[in-house]
Amino acid sequence: MNPDLNPNPNTGLSSSDEPVFVVIGKFRKPHGIRGEIRMTVLTDFPELIAVGQRVYVGENYQAYKIKTLRWHGGDLLVSLEEMPDRTAVEIFRNIMVSMKSEDMPVPPEGEYYLHQLVGIDVVTDQGENLGKLKEIILTGANDVYLVNSPEGKEILLPAIEEVILEINLEDRIMLVHIIPGLLG
Repeated sequence: MNPDLNPNPNTGLSSSDEPVFVVIGKFRKPHGIRGEIRMTVLTDFPELIAVGQRVYVGENYQAYKIKTLRWHGGDLLVSLEEMPDRTAVEIFRNIMVSMKSEDMPVPPEGEYYLHQLVGIDVVTDQGENLGKLKEIILTGANDVYLVNSPEGKEILLPAIEEVILEINLEDRIMLVHIIPGLLG
């Protein structure tokens, strides 16, 4: 997935009208003999993964339809309609699983998917343009937003309430407050 290709994340299309894919999980290893494969869920919205849902596997985003799902420990056991047995799913070991962003439901008011933030303009509450959000770094404590300044410098902003004041997806602006010592 390359979220930088998506100038308008609300459409789910890149600038070349190619679909934008969002990683939802990672296949691990086959389970049993009936074509199930263990999948580690990598989304905060596991309810998006449902029987009948089309998923896209690997770097080439090959489409498959989910036949069955069940939780097993902290992972999902998934079987795909096109893959009848253990031998067939063996090729998916340690492969990423994605969905098209356009297939994802609209998040509730005030919430957003992380891929929607990439490319958004970052502006301070003093009116200074810090640049565009390039990447979201997921850490154990809080996420960190990597911003590319107009001068080409990288700025790291912690995703905490004291710093991130407002996110306006419609206008594609993130309003931030720079606390003392944050920028060096």
